[in-house]
Amino acid sequence: MRTIMVLLLAVGSVSARASSKTAEGSYRVPTNPDFAKYEKKVPWQPSREAIEKQAAKKSTINYDEAKVRSYTLPEVLTPAGGGTVTTATGWEQQRRGELLDLFRQYVYGVAPAKPDTLSFRIVESDPRAMAGQATLKRVAISFTLQGEPFTFHLTLFVPNQRPGKAPVFLLLNHRGPENTDPTRKRQMEFWPAEYMIARGYAIAAINVAAEVEPDNAKATTGIRAFYRQHYPRPEELSWGALGAWAWSGSRAVDYFETDPDINMAQIAVIGHSRGGKTSLWAGAQDTRFALACVNDAGEGGPALSRRNFGEDNAAINRSFPHWFAPKYAAYAGKEDTLPVDQHELVALVAPRGYHGADATSDLWADPRGSWLALVEASKVWTLYGKTQRLQDKMPLVNDLLIQGPIAYHIREGGHGLMLFDWKLHLDHADSLFKNVAK
Repeated sequence: MRTIMVLLLAVGSVSARASSKTAEGSYRVPTNPDFAKYEKKVPWQPSREAIEKQAAKKSTINYDEAKVRSYTLPEVLTPAGGGTVTTATGWEQQRRGELLDLFRQYVYGVAPAKPDTLSFRIVESDPRAMAGQATLKRVAISFTLQGEPFTFHLTLFVPNQRPGKAPVFLLLNHRGPENTDPTRKRQMEFWPAEYMIARGYAIAAINVAAEVEPDNAKATTGIRAFYRQHYPRPEELSWGALGAWAWSGSRAVDYFETDPDINMAQIAVIGHSRGGKTSLWAGAQDTRFALACVNDAGEGGPALSRRNFGEDNAAINRSFPHWFAPKYAAYAGKEDTLPVDQHELVALVAPRGYHGADATSDLWADPRGSWLALVEASKVWTLYGKTQRLQDKMPLVNDLLIQGPIAYHIREGGHGLMLFDWKLHLDHADSLFKNVAK
């Protein structure tokens, strides 16, 4: 991993500043927001109201901690041939590649390599965006197979006032393109570009469901269909939509390598919900991501599959079978026999930065299961001397735990990627990136 650092521009004190509405009625992202409503920090305990609300939606799903069955996790440091990995070198040479292969085979599928014909073209540039605070770049990312082109776009804002190359957050956006509107006529907390620029970060986005792969089990368009039609060996590719979206994130990093404004040692990938599953899989595979931020991602993300709390394998594959490799659905109700569990996926991000995030009312995503996965995965960071192993006790609500490259928070409220989540992700990035030697 390359070791480069630039000084980051920091936002001043978080003074009160009310958000406003534009003339069109859309949310206006404040650059210096008031987070006072999140000041209360208490131990997390699922409320009876939240449990009953979730149970009313899915009566067959367990939301009672007392009814979680005992389970045994695969040991993250035990290779298939036996023994125990005890060093960082052993992890990298024995275990890491083995786990990646297992996740590709059983969960996310095999994706194609970087295309030889990959190219980038800036289709729009505005050096005076955001009233002169940022430079906007819209980049067409293209490649060809058998003479046929496929193109999707990257939207990027870079702060104009900065001491050097900019750190960047890449959002893999599974929602509508209006969430990442480059005109900024529509601004949303889901992608708070103005706030990011004020804190000295570049912010980028790919509209993965709109431009890369449709979020539809019956899709006949998108990058997977393109490969089926034009790739000489399509039977080799078992990737689901999550794998396709993660693949596009790596192509964005390929572009960043060509952009003199971007600090290649300070690239973060972030996603929410299904996008969070995607950002975790992207960060696990591509070591050029210095930080993987995984927000409310639950089953198929960081939440333990063997833990019967919230969404499970059967539920996710009934609704979204196209997200995964075909083999994943075969383990519905048989999660104990799955060759991997999600703590091993989290561990694949080590020794780089990982930030898990959940919400108090989002029981469907099993916040405790995501936390426990990080606890188990922290064993791998200890091999590198980056941190001590985490303990079972979860951090307080609205608090931010930072322990070396690892961070976690559980925010008050429900399923969403809120401005306060972004603040805590950036607080972690500030800490992580300032400790990377130039």
